Parts: sequence; C-alpha cells; structure tokens
Amino acid sequence: MKQKYTILKNDEKTAIIIREFAELDKETFSLLCEETFEDETVKLAIAKDKDTLIKTLRTQNLFPLGIYAEKIAEAVTKMYESGDDQPVELLFNDIDLLIKKEKKPLALDDIEEEAIGIDDLLDEDVPEEDFDEKSDIKNIPYSLKISDDDSGGIDDDD
Repeated sequence: MKQKYTILKNDEKTAIIIREFAELDKETFSLLCEETFEDETVKLAIAKDKDTLIKTLRTQNLFPLGIYAEKIAEAVTKMYESGDDQPVELLFNDIDLLIKKEKKPLALDDIEEEAIGIDDLLDEDVPEEDFDEKSDIKNIPYSLKISDDDSGGIDDDD
C-alpha cells in the first residue's frame, strides 16, 4: 500500500498539520488522518532529541511505522530549522519494505579452496570394512515395537 504524508503550517503559522493519506484506489489517495501540533510543543521536542519528536508526533490516530516516523521527524526538523513554511510531501510504498535486497553472488576469488577436491569425492575405492550393507540394515532402530503375541490379523468374530 502506498502512503503519503503532507506536513504544512496552519494558516496562522502557529502550528503544523500532518495529514496521512493512503492509496485505497489505483492512483487515488484518500485522507486517513489529520493531526495538528502546536509550534511550542514541536520546538521543545526538537530541542530534546529525535526520539522525543517521534513520540510527540505519534498519536492514537497518527501512528506511522518507525521508518516512516523517522523520515517525518527529519522533515519536521528541517522545516523548523530552515524556517521554510512550504508544505512537505513524503511518499512511501510498503512493498519497498518487503522486498529483500538481492545478495551479490560470490566471485570465484572469494571462495576458498577446500581440502577435498572434486576428484576425491568421486573416488570409488571404499574399503569393504567401512561399508557392510547387511549389518547396517539389521541395526536400524524402529520407532514402533510389535509384540510377538499380535498376529497382525483382524478377528472375524461376526
């Protein structure tokens, strides 16, 4: 799901408004939530640290994922530090979180030579005493024990 967050100053320039949108229909964003934060509250949170600002910006209705909350906090901090009152729009796609980055395949130089070569693995000269087929089969443990009294048949008493 795609999400969009818009961060803007209110008309009186005394607070910021954060709006959360989600793409519920193809390429159509719907407003999910709007929260207003007073300038003094935001400035105090920015002065403390980033985590305090994230906790301040998260509410019961507006609770973005941690990664998104960090980006929103960075945008709010930048807005206040620069004094720029222009709206900021952040666009996120949840699919980006689910896709794993492809691992780079190992180069031949990265692979260490092993002590056993491929020719040694194909060697068929196995000593007879190492492999005794009949004794290996006799020594297989069974998980079920069948008593000698059971005949294994079904009684036909009917």
